[in-house]
Parts: sequence; structure tokens; C-alpha cells
Amino acid sequence: MSEKIPALLIDFDGVLKIGDEPASDAGDFLKFIQETKIPSIVLSNSSLKTGHDIIEFLKTSSIDYNISAVTAADAAYNYIEVKYKSVSVYCTDSIKKTFSRYINDENPEAVIIGDLGDRWDYAVMNEIFKKVLAGADIIAMHKNKFWKPDGKNISLDAGPFISAIEYASSKEAVLIGKPSKLYFKSALDKLGIKPGEEFIMIGDDIENDIYAVREIGGKGILIYTGKTKFPLNQNIKKPDYEAFNLTEAISILNKIMNISQL
Repeated sequence: MSEKIPALLIDFDGVLKIGDEPASDAGDFLKFIQETKIPSIVLSNSSLKTGHDIIEFLKTSSIDYNISAVTAADAAYNYIEVKYKSVSVYCTDSIKKTFSRYINDENPEAVIIGDLGDRWDYAVMNEIFKKVLAGADIIAMHKNKFWKPDGKNISLDAGPFISAIEYASSKEAVLIGKPSKLYFKSALDKLGIKPGEEFIMIGDDIENDIYAVREIGGKGILIYTGKTKFPLNQNIKKPDYEAFNLTEAISILNKIMNISQL
């Protein structure tokens, strides 16, 4: 095995943050990451916050460690900054403001779609559909099927609504967030990880986190503090590693690092 410590991609919601609060062992986990000097980045599929918001959340929770963070909202902005001059944006108002210099609702080159929560309705979907039918591209910040806003109760996420618009318009969305390979690769680039080098994803979504990184040569630690519940269905492909909390994830990472440095 390589002597280089594998890089680590860390999911935010359902891993470091449970509901509205940080995971009880998030501070210890990030302290471990810092002390062992594991190259790490927080990679969130959220279109409700930016990487800056994540860092501020950790700081206000007295968890202040030097770690980078990027969200699907950040990645979407970076994408349209290169590709488009005018867009129409459907997401929360706070995130929409970050796109203000590009917004043109009358003649957009693309429609950016993120989280709208309970603002999804027929009128909104029909409005998006008409813009797409008129020629606008569909840019999906993510296509999550569902999520748990309060950390407990399941709600539809943006994915089902985006899929409906794709079906109606016969047009496929450009996916920005997980499980997009480009999203993972851009995060690895930030860490200086080259194709073929080892990396690990710790996440609570077996499809968008664990299976997705396998497609690009990574390994996954599935944590049962968020979307995915234990035990897994017998027909589901098993993850590389399983943890019930971040404390167990620390033990797993210690074993991985010991093996990788043999």
C-alpha cells in the first residue's frame, strides 16, 4: 500500500451536523483530523448554504478547526460563472442573492435549481418548464431524492421535482452536486489528490456518497447518523466500512492509516 495518508471527503448534513445541531462527537472528530494531518474537505450537497456558512456554523458551535468546505451551491456558482451570462435561479433567497449579477428571468440561458422546500408547487414547476422549453439549460445543484430537515422526519428533496421537469421537457439536467463525478474530482483537486490516489468518503447516503466514490476509485465509510439506517437491506451492496457515529469513524480511519503506511 501507499505510504501517503488517504485524503478524506466529509459529508456535512447527517454526519457533522444532525438536524440543527453538530454531532456530539464532531469536535473530537475534526480534532483527530487536524492532529493526524489527514488531507480533508467538507463536501456538502446542500443548496441551502455555502462553504462559508458551514465553517461559521462550526465556529459558533465552538468547533473551530482549519478545514475547507464546499457546497453544491458554491459549485453551481463556479459552473455558471464559466458557462453562462444569464440565468434564472430557483432556490432559497439567501443563496439566490449570490447569483444576482447573472440573474435574468426574462431570457435566461439556464435555469439553476436547488432547494425550495414547501415553495414547490404547480405554478413554480410550470414556470421552470416553460423557460426550459424556450431553450434554457437545466442546472441541478443536486438531485437528492429526500432529506431530513429536522434530522428526524423525511421530506421530498429537489430531485423528484427536477426529474419531473426533465421528463416533461425531454431535456436532461446538468448535475452539479453529488453523485456527479466532476464534483468529487473538483474537491480532490483542491486537496491536491491526483487520479488513482487513495481517498475515502464518509457519508450517510449510501447512493450519493458511498456508491458514487466507488465509481472513481474511492472507498466509503457509511455512517448511520443520517439518511441510511441500520441494518441495510440484504439486497443492498455493502459499503467498505460502517460506523454508528464519528467516534467509530475515528477508529476505522486509524486502522486504514496503519494499513496504508505498512
